[in-house]
Amino acid sequence: MCERLVSHGGKGVSVRQLGGDRAGEMRITRFLHNPRVTLGEMMSTALARTCTQVVGRHVLAIQDTTALRVDEKGLGLSFHPVIAVDANEGTVLGLVDNVFLRRQGGERATRKQRDFTEKESRRWLSGAERASALAEAGAACVTVVEDREGDIYECFAFKPANVEKLVRAAQDRALADGTLLFSKADTWDEAGRMVVELPAAPGRKARKAELSIKFGTVEIVRPTGRKASGNLPKTIAVTLVIGRETNPPDGEEAAEWFLLTTHRVSDIADARRIIGFYRLRWTIEQLFRTMKTKGFDVEALRQEPDGPLEKLVTAILIAAVKVMKLVDEREGKAKRPLSDVCDPDDQPALERVCQSLEGKTAKQKNPYALGSLAYAAWVFARLGGWTGYYGKPGPIVMLRGLTQFHAIKHGWTLRDV
Repeated sequence: MCERLVSHGGKGVSVRQLGGDRAGEMRITRFLHNPRVTLGEMMSTALARTCTQVVGRHVLAIQDTTALRVDEKGLGLSFHPVIAVDANEGTVLGLVDNVFLRRQGGERATRKQRDFTEKESRRWLSGAERASALAEAGAACVTVVEDREGDIYECFAFKPANVEKLVRAAQDRALADGTLLFSKADTWDEAGRMVVELPAAPGRKARKAELSIKFGTVEIVRPTGRKASGNLPKTIAVTLVIGRETNPPDGEEAAEWFLLTTHRVSDIADARRIIGFYRLRWTIEQLFRTMKTKGFDVEALRQEPDGPLEKLVTAILIAAVKVMKLVDEREGKAKRPLSDVCDPDDQPALERVCQSLEGKTAKQKNPYALGSLAYAAWVFARLGGWTGYYGKPGPIVMLRGLTQFHAIKHGWTLRDV
């Protein structure tokens, strides 16, 4: 199933295409409708594979929500994955969790009356709880990383003891000393500076930015009107790390990050590390880009909700994570084996395709060892249109090349027929 998804990446996905013929279509249809194949089972299998990759690593469990089928009011179906990323190398290790959200309207009017356990926002704490399995599997440290939507008091109060939390602050929270969060650091001294690469965003070109950094401990207060049930503490001590752009280009808004974390920050090196962890949150945006119109075109799926659609999206999510692994290993830094993504039986076909792609210059030669994931990534990148001379192949190029390889592999399997 996953191999067929990859082989159709970049061209949209349908059950008929995935099946290849009528018999294949029926096999996939039965898989999607089989009640014994559950979303929970699919995610448990994916998590188990990820757990084999995390031993001894500091792992970032990055989570976010993206729309699948929603209207202009934001109502409809969305999904919320959690992915594991190596905190030091920035490489994708695997999938941790995924939940689907159905927004039908009317929930907002009753949100203050409902308990936290009944709210949709409970998914942020559920993601952290799921990520605790990585610590149990031997990860040296697990840090859950979230954007503003994850700035929820209960998620600080009830997070698992074996994970840390890092979130971009969304609210100007009241502090125990009577001040407010966003103005708290006005009297703090600058701890140091760092230069970061800001990726392109709507209305903003990519650029380098110098950040002025401040940090300190703050004590946030339980929001007014929040139920005190469930042992919700009155205050929680966390670390605030602030990065402000010192000299933005004319006409551009300065980059500014207010980050709250349960990590201890003792010096400027720790503060820079926290900002670095948060910047890796962009990895999940790249995953969404790979799944959507630039890659698998998951938004165009026509299956019905409540079963087939969710199963197919979950399978596409697993396949997209594999593409991200290939992107991470395009320079061979982690020295991962081919088996992390590919079937070892792909090796003969990979070698033959590689020979057809290599040229006379050094940049047109595959520099990586046979049997390594980097060797395969080089082949897929070249098949996807990368020349070897300019830039680095991204997820869309890698997906395009992987698609081409599976078409070639299909012909390879028929060579003796």
